[in-house]
Amino acid sequence: MPAILPVPRYAPDHFINRELSLIAFNRRVLAQAADERVPLLERLKFLCIVSSNLDEFFEVRIGGLREHIRLGARGVTSDGRSAQEALRLIAAEAHQLIAEQYSLLNDVILPLLEKEGIVFLRRGNWTEAQHEWVRDYFTRELMPVLTPIGLDPSHPFPRVLNKSLNFAVELEGRDAFGRSSRFAIVQAPRALPRVIKLPKELTGVDHGFIFLSSAMHQNVGDLFEGMNVLGCYQFRVTRNSDLFLDEEEVKNLRQALQGELPQRHYGDAVRLEVADNCSEQMADFLLQQFSLTRDDLYRAPGIVNLVRLMQVPDWVERPDLKYPPFVPQVPRTMEKRYDIFAMIRKQDQLLHHPFQSFKPVIDLVQQAVDDPDVVAIKMTVYRTGTDSVLMEALVRAAQKGKEVTVVVELMARFDEEANINWASRLEDAGAHVVYGVFGYKTHAKLLMVVRREQVDGVQRFRRFVHLGTGNYHPRTARFYTDFGLMTANEQIGEDVNEVFKQLTGLGHAGTLTHLWQAPFTLHSSVIAAIGQEAENARAGRKGRIIAKMNSLVEDETIEALYAASQAGVDIDLIVRGVCALRPGVPGLSENITVRSVVGRFLEHSRIYHFHADGEEKLYLASADWMERNFFRRIEVAFPVLDPKLKRRVMKEGLRPYLLDNSQSWEMEPDGRYRRRVSRAARHCAQDTLLAEYSRNGL
Repeated sequence: MPAILPVPRYAPDHFINRELSLIAFNRRVLAQAADERVPLLERLKFLCIVSSNLDEFFEVRIGGLREHIRLGARGVTSDGRSAQEALRLIAAEAHQLIAEQYSLLNDVILPLLEKEGIVFLRRGNWTEAQHEWVRDYFTRELMPVLTPIGLDPSHPFPRVLNKSLNFAVELEGRDAFGRSSRFAIVQAPRALPRVIKLPKELTGVDHGFIFLSSAMHQNVGDLFEGMNVLGCYQFRVTRNSDLFLDEEEVKNLRQALQGELPQRHYGDAVRLEVADNCSEQMADFLLQQFSLTRDDLYRAPGIVNLVRLMQVPDWVERPDLKYPPFVPQVPRTMEKRYDIFAMIRKQDQLLHHPFQSFKPVIDLVQQAVDDPDVVAIKMTVYRTGTDSVLMEALVRAAQKGKEVTVVVELMARFDEEANINWASRLEDAGAHVVYGVFGYKTHAKLLMVVRREQVDGVQRFRRFVHLGTGNYHPRTARFYTDFGLMTANEQIGEDVNEVFKQLTGLGHAGTLTHLWQAPFTLHSSVIAAIGQEAENARAGRKGRIIAKMNSLVEDETIEALYAASQAGVDIDLIVRGVCALRPGVPGLSENITVRSVVGRFLEHSRIYHFHADGEEKLYLASADWMERNFFRRIEVAFPVLDPKLKRRVMKEGLRPYLLDNSQSWEMEPDGRYRRRVSRAARHCAQDTLLAEYSRNGL
């Protein structure tokens, strides 16, 4: 069941609407597609990312609001709006954003691609030879797998999969049985390509494409022999994709989830996309079938699923139209065969992805698998992918008889199926697989290796741990900015072991020495650290906070930041996505700035820095400052204790982003964002880090 909107504890005008802030983030992503400094094929990708983000936005955020209304629940958002009022504003903003997106595609991106010999051929301009090729392709590749469904009393409106491509066909005439159905539906199987490449000799360009929808429009009459096709219109429905499991009813989480996953494809409809040529009659008919209103209808002047264009850059060998390739750097000390345990034992190791390779994390697990002195490996898994080398290594470790414990988060949204499959494989190999604590997602990124070692002539166990801000996912580690810390610090090892005890066993939570842990101490520790900065400022000492995260929406944390600002604390927030805090409001937040950096890599690291009267406390974390992370997830924030590594995080993870005047956006008090520009030399944080790592290895 979706969270019930609470009664606001604070003044509504202190907060920006969460959903509207998320739409504002997607405007910043769309600005990357409009930026002429970005390589052309990368601009196309950013355009597609907006569509992918909006899909999830409707599936989750809008789905939740509509479910809230359906249940008749009361309450308002933090900014004082009812769910109905919020939905109306969101719909208006979403319609405008999507209109801008298609305008950019049709008027800018596609014409520029055409100049580069990358052409999407419009059906009205096809040559006779192209018509013949498409007709033959339709007959060979499409027609055998298409199932036209004429709508009549014996053929009701079919169940339409979430986000699937479909065609609504208007007909006249009678079929072989004398039936005269006016409407038919043709569902395009997901196995069919949405973009089709034509032979070069037919197009005269290096890369000539057509859309599946064009092939369907030209040949759909072949599916309705003897009838007259009046119109053929693409449509796509987005559905609520949240999974609802009743804690009191669930006896086996994996089995319950396996039973629930297929229903995700058929949740309540929340959005209908149709081609802009769709007749009003057909649009009204489809809206009625899905119980939607006109506000939920989105007309697309082009294909209705731009996400499918994401494949095109991979098909086009044009390095000049893409970002320059880069190779993530391996620390110099790890370039040749090395003993990773000796390295970690000697000193803490810090990795900064994607500028540095994820390979040392893989090496830690693989060396642990093959090391006869390693007796146990424990790891949390949130997102790891369907073909994870780390999971394969854990399977091998279990098969070799090592104690392997894996905390698999089955409720990692849209990764549930992959995680279920890994859980099954790990169990079959003999690993201990647990699913954390029901009702609390295990989002912490923890890896612990227990090794038998000789210390002063005495044999003892030593813990080697890795803690991260990002997932154990080698592929996304090439595109997300994250930090990972490897340490043999005994107290941190004890803390991590305590967290694993909580996740696998029962009992009261033990006291942790260094880690801040949600849902127990993370929120109160953050509030206390902010409050201490305020006290220091009121006492005439320096107060300074720099924090970097994906989202900032938790009310009490925002109010604590307001209080610190009023006390004179200088606060810089680097928030990539949703931010409900209003910066720069006189008397409330004039000492707070909010920046968002959107660039080649997805900014994903969470860093909390507090001046702490000169102590310079710095934490890396898996958690954003959101209610769910503080209270409904198992998260950890971990300190960087080595002064040298602490300076590195400041140098690489915070200061470049405060200086960025290329990909940085500053938030205004009303929630709008202004691109940061400067007459000074251009400074791009991501480009600077890429250059420094390529040049120096760092």
